[in-house]
Amino acid sequence: MDITAMGEVLIDLTQTGVNEYRVPTFAANPGGAPANVAVAAARLGAETAFVGKVGSDGFGAYLTGVLKENGVDVSGLRTGESATTMAIVSVDETGERDFRFVRGADCELREDEVDLELIRQSRFFHFGSVSLTAGPARETTLYAAAQAREMGVLVSYDPNYRQALWSSQEEAVAWMKKPLSLVDVLKISDEELPLVTGMAGLEEGTKALQDLGITLVLVTLGGDGAYYRLGEHTGHVPGIKTAIADTNGAGDTFLGAVLSRLCLRGEKPLEGLTAAEVEEVLSFANRAAAKTCSRSGAIPAMPTLAELGN
Repeated sequence: MDITAMGEVLIDLTQTGVNEYRVPTFAANPGGAPANVAVAAARLGAETAFVGKVGSDGFGAYLTGVLKENGVDVSGLRTGESATTMAIVSVDETGERDFRFVRGADCELREDEVDLELIRQSRFFHFGSVSLTAGPARETTLYAAAQAREMGVLVSYDPNYRQALWSSQEEAVAWMKKPLSLVDVLKISDEELPLVTGMAGLEEGTKALQDLGITLVLVTLGGDGAYYRLGEHTGHVPGIKTAIADTNGAGDTFLGAVLSRLCLRGEKPLEGLTAAEVEEVLSFANRAAAKTCSRSGAIPAMPTLAELGN
């Protein structure tokens, strides 16, 4: 196994308009950042698995099917009694979007439900900070990351800040920081970097993260591409210009692409890694993210290896 991702897989219930009676209409799209990463990497040739929990309802069955259809191993996906988690995105008359989360089964993953053997067989274990927001899943995620580290599996982390999921920014930052000492590869946005480090500058912020023991720090810059720090080496890899249809899932596609490329380096993906290799990986990841942005949806928009030309 190349990558095992753990965390939320959910329904993005997104408003698509209103009908003739001005009743809002919604589309139920598959979502959840770690699940997106697993699918993105699988479409780009990596062998991936997902660990998480869905409800014993139609949405849970649908999401399980989406993962399977995209080549993701779902042997670590559990079914709980609560409903499948939903993220509801509504749009007001001015076009302003409003996000609300209806948490369910994803919060309830317990330590005894985690397939540690699946993680042990992987080169990377990936998770995000949404798993740290509530329920048993909070401690379960930290437990799984610590186990991965102890087993010699590389740990990838995305501190993805969603304000609506936290009681305060202070609580969010405290929990987002907790796993950092376990992490080998960190993907963080330029908006989240000052939140986590207290530093707005790319060089200073990434150095502070490196000082915690993180080998490879990646900062996504939206359409401007990505900044990286590997040891004493830093650099900026420009983004790819494209006509934007939808940016949903772009960051997850980027990270899935990065991890899939790193896995091509063999059993120890970070050993002997050079700055030149990182820049090649990021160039590929930027192309993958641009392709996702050029199409609507997250998982449906993610490119295959054949589409990217290598």
